[in-house]
Amino acid sequence: MSARRHFAVFTTASLPWMTGTSINPLFRAAYLAKDGSRDVTLVIPWLSLRDQELVYPNKIVFDSPLEQEGFVRRWIEERVDFRPSFSIKFYPAKFSKEMRSILPVGDITECIPDEMADIAVLEEPEHLNWYHHGRRWKNKFRRVIGVIHTNYLAYVRREKNGQVIACCLRYANTWVTRIYCHKIIRLSGATQDLPKSVVCNIHGVNPKFLEVGRLKLKQLQNGEAAFTKGAYYIGKMVWSKGYRELLDLLSKYQSRLGDLEVDLYGSGEDSDEIRESAERLSLAVNVHPGRDHADPLFHDYKVFINPSTTDVVCTTSAEALAMGKIVICANHPSNEFFKQFPNCRIYNNDEEFVQLTLNALAEQPTPLTDMQMYDLSWEAATDRFMEAAEMNLPTAEPRIQQASKTYFPTFLRTRKLKQSLEDASVYLHQALSGLEVTRCAFGAVPKTLQPDEQLRKDLGLASPPKRKKQKQKLMT
Repeated sequence: MSARRHFAVFTTASLPWMTGTSINPLFRAAYLAKDGSRDVTLVIPWLSLRDQELVYPNKIVFDSPLEQEGFVRRWIEERVDFRPSFSIKFYPAKFSKEMRSILPVGDITECIPDEMADIAVLEEPEHLNWYHHGRRWKNKFRRVIGVIHTNYLAYVRREKNGQVIACCLRYANTWVTRIYCHKIIRLSGATQDLPKSVVCNIHGVNPKFLEVGRLKLKQLQNGEAAFTKGAYYIGKMVWSKGYRELLDLLSKYQSRLGDLEVDLYGSGEDSDEIRESAERLSLAVNVHPGRDHADPLFHDYKVFINPSTTDVVCTTSAEALAMGKIVICANHPSNEFFKQFPNCRIYNNDEEFVQLTLNALAEQPTPLTDMQMYDLSWEAATDRFMEAAEMNLPTAEPRIQQASKTYFPTFLRTRKLKQSLEDASVYLHQALSGLEVTRCAFGAVPKTLQPDEQLRKDLGLASPPKRKKQKQKLMT
């Protein structure tokens, strides 16, 4: 293995699906490769045409992986001021309607040749490994870093028998991340606590938002009116994204907030109900279809109100801060990173929300310093990632090797015992994930142990190996 490191960034979604696990890993890959000192491969799911039609917006579909790769590259190149130099590979995947998620098919570790297997970054490692049946990540890669994006426990608690399901899911998440990852990075304290984990926001904002912030700073320094609009909120239009909390607060205090005008932007399954609720208020609450937050329409708003407590780290709050706006949000672990910025106003109760909103409308935002802008950038996020992942330290856990001596000091015997227990745990997971009846019982898409004929044809994959050979390979 050469001294030059290779990062393989595996994620659970891809553009044109505009979700955090398609956008943030894409930026991470671009900035890891930016200085040219590392080789980086972004590994993203490939869906059959039928699944693409279910997932991707505006009837966007692709006939080949090469066509989708072109779309992804154009998107990122339009948003950064350098030419990204990472490579892109696809793994076979299926869309689960029940889980509203993309799930891997077959052994996705095979996307990276053994001679290139160095560092694996698993974006949503629990999601990638619930049904993983293949090579053991920590055997193939020298270091495996998991990045926790989603609070799955909060989502399943809303389902029927949610508490029971959440208890089982908590154990499953702990199990697979422990046996397949060396280190876990949780984006905020709003995520499940996991073994070998650290809390660190390793996300940045699209550089376009920082450009808007610099423009607004220049306008303020020149004595110009930088912010000519009042308050707004943007987010997927479902009740769980903070709309219920916001409308309840506005309804309860509409007499004290009589001059407030709020514009809501979003699209989603609860759009009609949210619009009807807003129309019943005496306040001027305007509901609009969703738009890209980078749209010039949003540049002149002064106050971003975000009462949501279901996010892990709210991307739109970070973007609003980068544009120089005042952000009003709840005192919640998902907002901990933003407390360092003077324009972030945290409320602990309803009264504080009202007072902070009135104050924000009457004040001008505090100009961001160069250091504060840097902290919001992807350059800083990449530095935080390298530190949190302990990538600047010597590799602490090499691949498993067979011992040649029968006697071990106490600390080595303890390590050997732990390794034996982990090996047994891996064996159990592989046994369960290799049974179709078990996989389906726990929510896997049927017949996803191996790619089907269409996926193999799309990706140019060979036919699956014989069962005996496959079993032998899994144990290595």
